Amino acid sequence: MSDPTLRPRSLVLYKGQPALVQRADDKLDILLADGKTVKVRAKDVQLLHPGPLETFHQLQPPPGELQAAWELLAGGETTLQELAELIYGDWTPAAAWATWQLVEEGLYFRRTGEVIRVATADEVAAEQAVRARRAAEQQAWAACLERVRQGRYAPEDERFLRDVEDQALGRRERTNLLRDLGRTQSKESAHALLLEVGFWTPFVNPYPLRLGVPTEPPSVPLPPLADEERLDLTHLSAFAIDDEGSADPDDAVSWDGERLWVHVADVASLVTPDSPADQEAQGRGANLYLPEGTVPMLPPEATQRLALGLAEVSPALSFALRLNGDGEVVDVEIVPTWVRATRLTYEEVEARLTEEPFATLHRLARLRAERRKAHGALSLDLPEVKIRVQDGQVTIKPLPPLQSRELVSEAMLAAGEAGARFALAHQIPIPFTTQDRPDPPEEPLPDGLAGMYALRKTLKRSQQSSIPTPHSGLGLDAYVRLTSPLRRYLDLVAHQQLRAFLRGRPTLDAQAVLERVGAAEAVTGAVAYAERLSRQHWTLVYLLQHPKWRGQGVVVEAKGTRATLLIPELAWETKVTLRRELPLNSVVPLTLVDVDLPNLEAYFRAE
Repeated sequence: MSDPTLRPRSLVLYKGQPALVQRADDKLDILLADGKTVKVRAKDVQLLHPGPLETFHQLQPPPGELQAAWELLAGGETTLQELAELIYGDWTPAAAWATWQLVEEGLYFRRTGEVIRVATADEVAAEQAVRARRAAEQQAWAACLERVRQGRYAPEDERFLRDVEDQALGRRERTNLLRDLGRTQSKESAHALLLEVGFWTPFVNPYPLRLGVPTEPPSVPLPPLADEERLDLTHLSAFAIDDEGSADPDDAVSWDGERLWVHVADVASLVTPDSPADQEAQGRGANLYLPEGTVPMLPPEATQRLALGLAEVSPALSFALRLNGDGEVVDVEIVPTWVRATRLTYEEVEARLTEEPFATLHRLARLRAERRKAHGALSLDLPEVKIRVQDGQVTIKPLPPLQSRELVSEAMLAAGEAGARFALAHQIPIPFTTQDRPDPPEEPLPDGLAGMYALRKTLKRSQQSSIPTPHSGLGLDAYVRLTSPLRRYLDLVAHQQLRAFLRGRPTLDAQAVLERVGAAEAVTGAVAYAERLSRQHWTLVYLLQHPKWRGQGVVVEAKGTRATLLIPELAWETKVTLRRELPLNSVVPLTLVDVDLPNLEAYFRAE
């Protein structure tokens, strides 16, 4: 900037800091402010002042007239030496270093090469405003960090915590708040922090949003019901049997003295292939069932207009099944109908199993179950519970193994088997449900709950396919899910195909069905996972609300004193260390020790 010749006792810049040249040959020996001497190339330094400079103590800034110099030069250009002489009245190493620092500070002066541009009054004011905002932001950030470290937050901290919320919901991978707190950058760590400071309560369920599952119902329009011929079955008693509190009954059963009727909500009469509602349902795959409520795959209007038993008379697609003495379906008729359904709970039907038509329906269900068992069907009898969230309380109710449940499930399976056979007989492409045979266990399965637990681990996942292969777990050679078109998209596709055939219209080809299978499977996995994680979440919230919980677990797997237990009243699996080795199916008293909600863990002590 001044004399380009580097010589001893010159003041130079090295990595933005002052340095004193001690020796100048092919390379320079320079002394740094921290007392270290380094050897560098001439191009690695920048001459600031030719000197002489003896020590760094001589670089103390002299008194100067910064404001006057800036006002005089505002809007113009200058050089480092000219600016130093104007501010400090002299060109010394100390003046050069002080002026350089003012230029680098960038408020009044900005450097481009050898030229220094002097800011205008407006530019200075704007920069001062920016710096004031930045300082206020840094102060707000520091205050937020301090409050969060103390386990609290103020309203002004919410904008910072929203980033952490996004991380907890899987919308971003890292946040500055977790970084500056020295915490792990993870969804679970973010969740824990939000709970610690009270930004979230345990009643925030993050899993549907974290998995990208829609949490609001669709709002696409539905057309009016088509004016078409329907068989009037309103004279026939039809019963829509479901759990208490169910809001979307889409199937019902009847017995006409000769045939078992399975009536299914005629969703395909309103939702046709590639319609807006169909595309919306395809993108969701299935209803999202959460303890805090249900998010439907179809507009709520579909349930209001089509669910069986919500109106006095409902449109249905009915399956009339004729069974032989062994419970085999020997004939099926599928027809659009009008039905008058009565809603009942499983408990209500359980109390009426000796009455008709429930006695006959139950007898047929037993025949069907025995027939499937003879064909290799597997029956899992593991604990099930109903979890509900209402008015700030979580309730968990074990579901007893009622015979009325078997009555309904066997009727639905019979309809699925009959629908599959009908589709095959008439060459209707349809999404079949299949399951490969389980791997043979290495050792004989134990009895009791431990045996059910071990059996479940051998089962293969069921799959959807356009090719009919057996469903080994159900003991059926061909099967299609078709009794829940309000709840599952591929059930709706099956209805669309059957309905098109019955009305003499073109059906989707096998490739189109396969594409719909792929689209549904791409999203239903996330839906099922969100449901499972949500159930775990609310079970843990229940335990948080019952911190002195005591109960019992059943040993279903053990390796020494380290055991896996199932807690039937919670349908919860946990690992504990026992006081001593116990045989499988032993009942162990348990006491709740701790709950880690973000990591979905509950810790119990075996008594």
